[in-house]
Amino acid sequence: MTTLRDELRDVHPARQLLSIAIAVSVTVPGIAIRLVHTELPDALDAVIFGVAIVGAAFLLSWAAEVAQLDISAGLAIAVLAFIAVLPEYAVGMVFALKGGNAVQEFGEACRSAADVAADRASACSLVLANMTGANRLLIGIGWSLVVFIAWWRNRARGIRLTEVRLERAHSVEVAFLALATLYSLTLPLKSTITAIDAVILVGIFAAYTWRISRAPAEEPHLVGPARYVGGLPDATRRTFVVSMFVFAAAVIVLCAEPFAEALVATGQDLGVSEFLLVQWLAPLASEAPELLVAGLYAWRLNTNAGLGTLVSSKVNQWTLLVGTLPIVFAIGFGGLHGLPIDANQREELLLTAAQSFFALAILASLSVSTREAVLLFSLFWAQFVLGAIVPESGEGVERIVVSAAYLALGTIVFVRDRANVHALARNGFRTSYADLTRTD
Repeated sequence: MTTLRDELRDVHPARQLLSIAIAVSVTVPGIAIRLVHTELPDALDAVIFGVAIVGAAFLLSWAAEVAQLDISAGLAIAVLAFIAVLPEYAVGMVFALKGGNAVQEFGEACRSAADVAADRASACSLVLANMTGANRLLIGIGWSLVVFIAWWRNRARGIRLTEVRLERAHSVEVAFLALATLYSLTLPLKSTITAIDAVILVGIFAAYTWRISRAPAEEPHLVGPARYVGGLPDATRRTFVVSMFVFAAAVIVLCAEPFAEALVATGQDLGVSEFLLVQWLAPLASEAPELLVAGLYAWRLNTNAGLGTLVSSKVNQWTLLVGTLPIVFAIGFGGLHGLPIDANQREELLLTAAQSFFALAILASLSVSTREAVLLFSLFWAQFVLGAIVPESGEGVERIVVSAAYLALGTIVFVRDRANVHALARNGFRTSYADLTRTD
């Protein structure tokens, strides 16, 4: 009988070690420039620090996957999802701290007179740019990616795939995502995100972590370098994992701030919106490893693990990430002051919350059909197309239009599948994991 350990050893060590070596090597230029303080063009700085963060994010993802061998399955998924988005947290914290400093110095405008004259984005708006972009990428690209890859792989085997399903135990993640999403719909109605919002959102995350930590242990599905590291002897494996965690975290701490500053400076140099660069390029760097891991799971037809990891990440982003931003902002301000939200940011928050609402309506049945995946993917790109054709005087209209579409479609799906809501709440908040994982 083949054991898990035997399977984990059935890898190509040279190939996997090369992958780890590449991930480490691409972080070296960023570390060197950060420590030596070499003056380079802003765009080149952004690329070097961004690539370093990507390399660190891959190391974090592999280490977090292997950690599943030593902790419960449910908690492992939560830890993996949290660590995989750690680079994004780091970038968000940088902007939140700078935003607090800016409000303390320049007042509610959150920017100097020179910035206003040059029409530069405020540090406060950039805090939410990173968060909203990452959230929308996770659903619009990530969730759809798992379904598309699984459909393609099954098609190659002569199987017609119509949907991707989550196991019943994932009701926990979906139920807590519902709590976070419903609360997120109130944020566009506010002028600031305050300490009260932080307490509620971080409280949801704490309750989610406690609930999911009670999941029973099970054999993890490791791929790539994580599969190789998982096959090492216990002591060696744990030392390897801790070293990867520490090294990657150090890289992110060193590179997050210069990466954020280089992105903003690049936008100013090129005449490109700093908001757009921070909203999409920064999350692409931080989300790339997570999307790759989910894609690898889907390629191996383990769609439950692929989609489950992305759903858990979504819970983390809506709770811990959004909840800690006003805390860091208050630290930068030096007092209890909420993170300001202007009209443009309200529209961004509305669009992000509306997309989450529609995705939640789909996932209440613990499944995503191929048609629903196409719709998620299409609506994600619709905003960009509308933004390109809507006149400048109508700025923001495309976000409101797409938000309305998300909310309307989500309401229709919820009404159609309303029987799923009660079952989801019961399974997510009350049913024991023993019952959730029982096979009749």
